Amino acid sequence: QVQLVESGGGLVQPGGSLRLSCAASGIIFSMYVMGWYRQAPGKQRELVAKITSGASTDYGDSVKGRFTISRDNAKNTVYLQMNSLKPEDTAVYYCNANRRSSFINDDYWGQGTQVTVSS
Repeated sequence: QVQLVESGGGLVQPGGSLRLSCAASGIIFSMYVMGWYRQAPGKQRELVAKITSGASTDYGDSVKGRFTISRDNAKNTVYLQMNSLKPEDTAVYYCNANRRSSFINDDYWGQGTQVTVSS
């Protein structure tokens, strides 16, 4: 059974930092593209950041230069370091594990963790 368990969300003041973690089980973690997505009330889910098995990264335009994604294959965990947080970063943040090939189409999601940026 595949599980993605996020942690690290919470309430932070504008300009502050948070570090999200996502621990994966039930998959061969190193073979998956791991990503963080977010969804604010009334908005569509959007990409925050993703990291390939080879550690190549991609970021949403609104978080470039402020957020950093990383992974530890030995711990089956992906991280999202969020700095210089803004109120518009407030959302539920979801961890995603994706693996696609000619024969495989795996896409798994965590339950989400709330991040609230407010003074």
